[in-house]
Amino acid sequence: MKILLAIVLNVALLWVVRYWLIRLRRIPQLGDWVLPTFLLKGFSTGLSVVLLSGDSRYFMLWAQRMTAQLWEQPVAWVHMLTQDEFHFGGWHLVFHGFSNTFFLMKVISMLNLASMGNVWLNSCYLSLFSFWGSWELVRMLRHIWSTTVARGAVGGFLLWPTIVYWTSGLTKESLLVGSGALVVAIVLQLCYGERFKTGRLLVVLAIVAGLHFKMRFFSAAALLGVMSGLGLIRVVQKLGGAQRWITQVALLLAVLAGGVWAASEISPAFRLNKFTSQLQRNYSELLQSSLNRPHLEYPTLAPTTESVLQNAPRAIANVLTYPRPWEGGGFLYVIAGLENVLLLGLLLVAVASLTERQRGLLPFAVVLCLLVYCLLLAALLGLTTPNLGTLSRYRVSFLPFLLLVVLQNSYVARLQRRLEPDNV
Repeated sequence: MKILLAIVLNVALLWVVRYWLIRLRRIPQLGDWVLPTFLLKGFSTGLSVVLLSGDSRYFMLWAQRMTAQLWEQPVAWVHMLTQDEFHFGGWHLVFHGFSNTFFLMKVISMLNLASMGNVWLNSCYLSLFSFWGSWELVRMLRHIWSTTVARGAVGGFLLWPTIVYWTSGLTKESLLVGSGALVVAIVLQLCYGERFKTGRLLVVLAIVAGLHFKMRFFSAAALLGVMSGLGLIRVVQKLGGAQRWITQVALLLAVLAGGVWAASEISPAFRLNKFTSQLQRNYSELLQSSLNRPHLEYPTLAPTTESVLQNAPRAIANVLTYPRPWEGGGFLYVIAGLENVLLLGLLLVAVASLTERQRGLLPFAVVLCLLVYCLLLAALLGLTTPNLGTLSRYRVSFLPFLLLVVLQNSYVARLQRRLEPDNV
């Protein structure tokens, strides 16, 4: 029974993937990137399994126990999906609050029906989800705007080394980035695309937004906040307003401020004093565990709104520039450091294009919302994650979107066209 179910599920998945890849390869000027990025994702997935982390082994261990409960006590397993506790035989596991670790275990326990607990297959499933979400965003950008805009997403989501690596295999980022890309793709379709099948799009949006929230709630809160602001801007624009950039900025800030106020009214946990206290606590705990490893320090950080705002610019700069390639710390540190040098160069090119009045290829409202999201996440991660290794992984939540924006200026667009497979 178990083997038959696994065979049926995998055959069905292979058929769907084959059909989807064939469709992708037909995209003009972008289809030639499908196979190279697919192979790169496969290589990265294999590398992630060979270098399987302790966290990934932990996920697999408890997921297999959950799957055992599914086969023996399916009703209890379904009930467990809605809880923060797992109890089966002599195994007990308890989490509190929004635990993305526990949620990922639940997801893998379902994937085990197809993989039969094989770590290679489970890694491929999660990598494939990330790959799918990224290419759906690429496809949507080309459909709404142009191939040039879509190339920015190819570079940011599918070619940037650390992004490809951290979104491959048994990592939370595989689901986080894949679902985030899908959220943005659907919102862009609703705001700028052809108006059809809106009801179905809203249902899918609710599902992927829920998944994104489960994987990292503060990242989801920021992304859904700026996407809500984009939706409001588009509604006002269709009514004839919000044509000037200052009005669009004001509308976005109003939505974000309203969201913060509403959250604080719903639960005291989201009030500013609670938020800054938790931020300081997270920073202090991680700093103590990182003293013998490459890390960042904020000596003046205190659990107050004023202190957080004062340290936020430095935190953003640190997230974008650390680690540095000459600081050592291992192979991944060096790769991340070299990437940061390239990222700094791309940021300078983007700024140069603005000073020379080169018009961006995306609407101002989209660039505004994505940049605000990136800045919010960069500040939050920079202040709460002093360990450079962890920071390099966590920043994957916003870095692809930053690269999407940076890579859509006219200077980079000309270089991207030269690097098309047809021209190599």
